[in-house]
Amino acid sequence: MPMKPNALQPLNAAVLSDTLDSLGLMQQAMKPFMRPLDDTLQLIGRARTGLYMPVYSLPAKGENPYDVEIALVDDLAPGEVVVLACDGPTERIAPWGELLATASVARGATGCVTDGLVRDVKQIREMRFPVFCGGIGPLDTKGRARMVDRDVRVMCAGVAVRSGDLVFGDVDGVVIIPQEAEQEVVRLALEKISGENQSRDALQRGEKLADVFRRIGIL
Repeated sequence: MPMKPNALQPLNAAVLSDTLDSLGLMQQAMKPFMRPLDDTLQLIGRARTGLYMPVYSLPAKGENPYDVEIALVDDLAPGEVVVLACDGPTERIAPWGELLATASVARGATGCVTDGLVRDVKQIREMRFPVFCGGIGPLDTKGRARMVDRDVRVMCAGVAVRSGDLVFGDVDGVVIIPQEAEQEVVRLALEKISGENQSRDALQRGEKLADVFRRIGIL
């Protein structure tokens, strides 16, 4: 049975990254330029991917340059996170804004991650909709970029993402948990949280760091 994403709520990005590292999955944390619009929010959900490519001309008359991204957003289910791969932060691709966020909230989606740019930041922050992005800019994608496919394997901020993978983001960054490893990752991460709590309590009592690490083995 697939794990419910809310099982990740007690966790954090650092613990999940450490746990993934311990299993040999050392390329699951997105590059550090990926920052939240609101660092008080936690992002958790299952990925729905979209792949963008640059274009260098306006669409032909009558052509809808947003057809694939509209189809993706309209197909979102509760608990899903939009993951948009734009080949890193550029000055050209800002695929996410207020109206897409509003439509996603109405579908029950729980966030957006894009290594491109985001606009309408004030409105999105007011919505308290978790968004992680490679930067902020006002540019529309029309005439600059287009989503060419959805629900395919993408590379976003240095991490391979497939629709259905677990996505977790907080102020420390974004990690991707592959579906085939999610049960073990979450189990081990919860154990690590317990060990960190024990270590913190011991350090607050004044025990030496070396002694605590020797006994508990978590740093």
